[in-house]
Amino acid sequence: MWITNGGVASWFFVLARTDPDPKAPSGKAFTAFVVDGDAKGLSRGKKEINLGQRCSDTRAITFEDVVVSSKNVIGIPGEGFKIAMKTFDKTRPIVAALAVGLASRALDEAAKYSLERKTFGMPIANHQGVSFMLADMAMALELSRLMTYKSAQEVDLGRPGAYWASIAKCFAADTANQTASNAVQIFGGNGFNTEFPVEKLMRDAKIFQIYEGTSQIQRLVISRQLLQRVAQTGTSSV
Repeated sequence: MWITNGGVASWFFVLARTDPDPKAPSGKAFTAFVVDGDAKGLSRGKKEINLGQRCSDTRAITFEDVVVSSKNVIGIPGEGFKIAMKTFDKTRPIVAALAVGLASRALDEAAKYSLERKTFGMPIANHQGVSFMLADMAMALELSRLMTYKSAQEVDLGRPGAYWASIAKCFAADTANQTASNAVQIFGGNGFNTEFPVEKLMRDAKIFQIYEGTSQIQRLVISRQLLQRVAQTGTSSV
């Protein structure tokens, strides 16, 4: 299993099956532990070279006969999976914020380049094809920012929930990828070159659609919460 910052982490959050019954539901089968990074039997693999975000020290972490004390249990034994799922309600808004930051940088770079690059005697920003692309990028960025604020506000108010967290994470991640792709398109051939910044942004954006739950998982969470609310209250309004 590849772990983000696995090469530098001092502690690891681990979900381990503690119910021997293979038919036990996930909500009762796993217990959460905190494990010392120097524990005997824990080993770290080589640093992986990823598509993007290469400053992240991603490594495979292997556990072989690692023994931990009962003091290392987080929460109640058997409720580890629930703890992990509730944690996502707080970490997914953070991923959304990262995606918003990347999308903002991509839009800035694309807009500046469109004012500098000239074709047919004028900046490419004057061409409708480019200007409309910039407008779409700006609209999606601002919507992503507002959704991120909303999901963070829910956490601040002490009522974090999967619905807003998943909406923010999913939409912002998709926006970051589309915005970065559009930035490369606006740069043209230069966008495909490592001497310009947008190719790195495009590579860095992809992981936002994967970690802390894929974009497909987010849509599954959103739809389930939506349908459950409609079934219970008769409305989709929160």
